[in-house]
Amino acid sequence: MPALQAVLWDMDGTLVDSEKVWAEVQLELLAGLGATWTIEDCLTLIGSDLRDAVQVWMARIPEGVITADELADRMFSEVVEALRREVSFQPGALELLQALRKEEVPCALVSASYRSMIDAVLGHLPPDPFDVIVAGDEVTLGKPHPEPYLTGAARLGVDPANCVVIEDSMTGTQAGTAAGMYVVAVPQWVTIPDAPRRLVVKSLEPLTPESLRALLR
Repeated sequence: MPALQAVLWDMDGTLVDSEKVWAEVQLELLAGLGATWTIEDCLTLIGSDLRDAVQVWMARIPEGVITADELADRMFSEVVEALRREVSFQPGALELLQALRKEEVPCALVSASYRSMIDAVLGHLPPDPFDVIVAGDEVTLGKPHPEPYLTGAARLGVDPANCVVIEDSMTGTQAGTAAGMYVVAVPQWVTIPDAPRRLVVKSLEPLTPESLRALLR
């Protein structure tokens, strides 16, 4: 009978309600650069690697207005500044994380966001809430590729098949599944269908360490 060896968390939209921050910054910044960009466009990029998102944004901006590197820096710095000021945690997220820590279940944070953005969020948490952190700028291939979650499992020294991933995006869900992990999906902005080794829930509030262990039995 497999045991729960670790829980690997996504950050944006899963641990914290930062997708709203991302959307607000995108809408304001891209409009100021002459692009037509809507909330529906924001939804298409949820869970995407920043490097991939920049290419999509650049295609909407008039040529010669800004370089891809400049756009990435501005978008990134404005989101980081907003997250440093204030963070809203998703319902039940902190409680589940604290319960897992109390029972000494290893936890990793595996995010498409870059390390400095993760640090802005972690500044609102007690010290060392995760055993391992895998940032988007620390992997070669971002979600939906399995590399980020496989990297997290390798650093924890655990078997991916005995891990649970917690995600809010289809991109992240695909990454967790491709890594061979059980995925708990908590969609906020997008629809995630049921599938084998996947539990789709409306909120993290009912979840406990024991209910996650039961998924692997």
